[in-house]
Amino acid sequence: MWNLNDVQQIEYKSGYSFLIVFDDRTSAVVDFSEYLQRGPIFAPLKNPDFFRQARIEGGTIAWPNGADIAPETLYEKCEQMSSCDNPAPAQSRPSPRLD
Repeated sequence: MWNLNDVQQIEYKSGYSFLIVFDDRTSAVVDFSEYLQRGPIFAPLKNPDFFRQARIEGGTIAWPNGADIAPETLYEKCEQMSSCDNPAPAQSRPSPRLD
């Protein structure tokens, strides 16, 4: 659950992905390619050189043209990806008896 957490670190990884790290250490590599078709504000991000110019602004990732992603949306993505990377352990079942 997002508790007004701020992005503390971003690190370009590859393609349209950045590692996002929040102030509570929640983190994940987020692929932003889904945003490239979401209107004219995100169109410049299709240029890889421009995409890599992201910075932290207002507690979230932002680009020089004013495009940004709401921190609560990013946090939710990080939580979902973290749970995929670290699935809950399988419940153990008793071994069948071999008599």
